[in-house]
Amino acid sequence: MSRFSLYILLILLAPCVALPNEPSSSVVPEYSLAVSFDIPASQITGLATMTVRNGQEILFATGKLAIIKVTLNDRTIAIEPNNGMLRIKPTENGTIAIRYEGVFKGSEHSSKVNNVAEQSIIDARGISLTGTWYPHTGSLTRFRLKASLPNGYDAVSEAERIDKTAKGSITEFTFYFDRQLTGISLTASDRFEVTKDRVSGIDLYAYFFPEDRGLAKTLLQYAKKYIELYEKLLVKYPYERFSIVESFLPSGYSFPTYTFLGQDAVRLPFTQETSLGHEILHQWFGNSVYVDLNKGNWSEGLTTYLADHLYEEQTGKGWEYRKELLIAYDAYVNPENEISLREFTEKTDSVSGAVGYGKGALVFHMLKNLVGEEQFYSALREFISQNQSQKASWDDIKAAFEKQSGKALAPFFKHWVDEKGLLELSVTKASVKRNGDNFEISFDVLQKGKVFSLELPAVISTRGDIKKEKLSLDGDKKSFNVLVDDEPRTMVIDGAYDVARRLTEQETPPVVASLLGDKKPLIALPVANKEAYKTVIAAFKESGADEKEAADIKDSEIKASTVVILGDDNPLVDRLFGKSESVKAGFSLMVRKNPWSERKVAVIINSHSVAEAEAAFPKISHYGNYSVLAFNAGGNILKKIGDSQRGMEMELREQAAAVDLSTLRTLPDMIDGAAGKKIIYVGEYHDRFSHHTVELDIIKGLYMKDQKLAVGMEMFQRPFQKTLDDYIKGAVDERAFLKNTEYFKRWGFDYNLYKPILDFARAKKIPVVALNLRREITEKVSKGGIDSLSDEEKKEIPQQMDFSDSDYRDQLKEVFEQHKSAGERDFDFFYESQVLWDETMAMSIDEYLRKNPDHRMVVLAGGGHVSYGSGIPKRAFRRNGFAYTIILNDGALVKDIAHYLVFPQPLDGVTAPKIMVLLSEKDGKITITGFPQDSVSEKAGIEVGDTLVSLDGVSISSIEDIKLFLFYKKKEEPLKVKVVRKRFLLGDKELEFEVHLQ
Repeated sequence: MSRFSLYILLILLAPCVALPNEPSSSVVPEYSLAVSFDIPASQITGLATMTVRNGQEILFATGKLAIIKVTLNDRTIAIEPNNGMLRIKPTENGTIAIRYEGVFKGSEHSSKVNNVAEQSIIDARGISLTGTWYPHTGSLTRFRLKASLPNGYDAVSEAERIDKTAKGSITEFTFYFDRQLTGISLTASDRFEVTKDRVSGIDLYAYFFPEDRGLAKTLLQYAKKYIELYEKLLVKYPYERFSIVESFLPSGYSFPTYTFLGQDAVRLPFTQETSLGHEILHQWFGNSVYVDLNKGNWSEGLTTYLADHLYEEQTGKGWEYRKELLIAYDAYVNPENEISLREFTEKTDSVSGAVGYGKGALVFHMLKNLVGEEQFYSALREFISQNQSQKASWDDIKAAFEKQSGKALAPFFKHWVDEKGLLELSVTKASVKRNGDNFEISFDVLQKGKVFSLELPAVISTRGDIKKEKLSLDGDKKSFNVLVDDEPRTMVIDGAYDVARRLTEQETPPVVASLLGDKKPLIALPVANKEAYKTVIAAFKESGADEKEAADIKDSEIKASTVVILGDDNPLVDRLFGKSESVKAGFSLMVRKNPWSERKVAVIINSHSVAEAEAAFPKISHYGNYSVLAFNAGGNILKKIGDSQRGMEMELREQAAAVDLSTLRTLPDMIDGAAGKKIIYVGEYHDRFSHHTVELDIIKGLYMKDQKLAVGMEMFQRPFQKTLDDYIKGAVDERAFLKNTEYFKRWGFDYNLYKPILDFARAKKIPVVALNLRREITEKVSKGGIDSLSDEEKKEIPQQMDFSDSDYRDQLKEVFEQHKSAGERDFDFFYESQVLWDETMAMSIDEYLRKNPDHRMVVLAGGGHVSYGSGIPKRAFRRNGFAYTIILNDGALVKDIAHYLVFPQPLDGVTAPKIMVLLSEKDGKITITGFPQDSVSEKAGIEVGDTLVSLDGVSISSIEDIKLFLFYKKKEEPLKVKVVRKRFLLGDKELEFEVHLQ
């Protein structure tokens, strides 16, 4: 069960109704209540009496109570409630008496609400009265309560002593409590079995139903442990009695001297291990020192910190709990709904819970780190002693901590209590340089938005040690220089989550809370078994979600939304992640990061039937910090949290790579090692003859071992596969092959680089596979994204595309920032085009190998498409699972970049000659626009503005024609170039020049 289920299952607030005019007198009123019940009618009849003074107005909240009679000193006062309020201004000292009746019927709705004031119920299941079940003043009052109940009932209220007196068929309960209270409650049942124990002079009781009486002793033992713990940390338990009361209601509350827990909660191990201690701690905070709700609720954050958090801290997992609090805050809280701790009064939803419980706990953690552990607990003891049985505020906490620590804490409380939000930090410009015998680490820490002053913990790992630093922040940007004795490896800032800050993207796992915190997700409707999802669709639509068929959802909509994908056969899964990772269960939910939005998620939901969805879907809110959930018949069978970085981590210097030269292998050895793999990827720099020579050697070596070989080439595009096939079979010559594949138009590198490979493939009839997508599509996507493609163009692109590789995205972003042109501004479009390029090549490989299962393939592509496997290899593997090897020419000696690195000797090669002109092509005309230095064409007399007509008498209509013609010419060979020159007034003239090719 998720720790955050505590927010939903248990609301640990003593009942309190805020009224507009609390009496200012220091005299505490005495308030006596005598009540009786007609349980079949769900009715309470009561008499409330209070001592009053002449002229002191008292305002009672009466809610839905029926006021029967009001008297002052036994004289009737003609007064009626107005809008649920009864205003009385006595004309003399004496006693006010109010006779009243109320009906509190149970219902399905009332058993599910979490608001204290709505929980009053009287029915056959029992009695649970909180809030306005009597005329309520909301001021501090000393209560005297008598309750008359049918014999067989037991009852509990705020009391240090309970007397029971039998009177015929009725048992009268008298509750004695000398402390002042903000309100009083009552719970009773004829099913209670009472178990007793004792600890530290305190009487312990468990009021449990017969079916759960075996749990009573266990929970009392835990209660003893918690009371002893908090007496050691704080002060003696404030009362003489503590009771655990099982309730027929699902929620739980804590009141002075007792707590009640819903039956489901009683049975959960989570309750005894965590939430019972939380409620017991409320006996000190909230039920002994009361909360002044008009000045903010400090109790929930403090109790969460010293209960739920402390128990995790004791097992060494405090940092995990603090991170989970920050994850929940990120998921639920945004600038539009954010509140300050001063504004928090009670948990009404996930947002207020993330602030009051989560941020509150983190603020107390920072306060402890600021003043020190000893002073922290001394200040809490001071706070309790000064405010017991009184309403206290954040200001009282500040006063106690200032007194004990001697520190001026006004800035701390102003930042963290009065102001909204958490820190938003980033680290930039991290670098390392040698400084004498030391190493100097330099970096900047930036604060976005509001600027906080604090110390930020950092841990630097060196080659043989770690160094801890405190980074003092006091502005929106601060530069740091840290000296270390040894070469640094990594630096982690706030790896223990000691600071209340927004998590970075790398630290944030995709979790259910991110889905629940999004008020308007986008639903991708299922393609099959739609009936099984109707419960899910209805729930999301009720909260404001939009629904669409997957085919109608645009990338721009995905970028702006949390996306709920119904069914792992939904085409949107293939479109975003390539394919789904199915979980076998009746109902499953997988939360993944939205590839198009760093703060949104994509959620894949699978449901086998309506029944499975109805049984499981309402429970997902109890698993807010999990990424993967699976249920059968409503029972959880799997829960996992996605991976994420711990702290703000920076790699400063990697370990120096070293190679054992005695193990160096030759190219034939490497070919032997790669021969067993289905796919062999060879990464190249396109313009290096040495790389293409290695590629040919690999192809020849593999062909000698197994002639069932194909070659996949990035250099050719899919629409021209038939021409490739015809050339390999010998049906067309080389010139027709180059012309019909539009090689010189679509690939910018000299064909002499690839000719030996194609010649060998043709000679041995080795199939060559065109891997690439049409350039027109990738260029269009790089400018306007996949959304810009026409329906016909979309038919050419893969349906499976995985955009979720964040490491690859980061690599491409670095390349983009280094090389983007002035007009190229949208990285997302660039990223889409690159992934589309890779996915198309992976698809082409997969299609060929599926059609030819007895073949293996050598893939020739740029090194960026195969390094680390991110471009093509992992995408092809996702499709078919075939084992592969990556061979990289002149690759960096970096871990995991490839399986083999080859460092060939440089090699020159013969290239096609050039006429050394700059050209533009428009409407079938080729115009000279300029010349490089020492141009042979310029020396021959050709001028800028001339239009090329023919080469050696062969007509030219495209730049591609020029490249194809020149490929078959030799350097130094004369070339006759005919041009048309425009002349002022004299008209156009054809001229012919002889150019000696270079």
